[in-house]
Amino acid sequence: MIKSNERSRFDMVEFGEQLRRAREGKGMTQQSLAEQLYVTRQSVSRWECGVSHS
Repeated sequence: MIKSNERSRFDMVEFGEQLRRAREGKGMTQQSLAEQLYVTRQSVSRWECGVSHS
């Protein structure tokens, strides 16, 4: 059985992979996506790596 925090980590990793594929599919850089979302490039990088805000 998967614990709640392990499930959350898995979800973040899956989200990051989907985000990266979608971004690359549109030919966007992390910087260009960050500018459209009004966040830093580092935030986009953390999302793609599956790092959650703590």
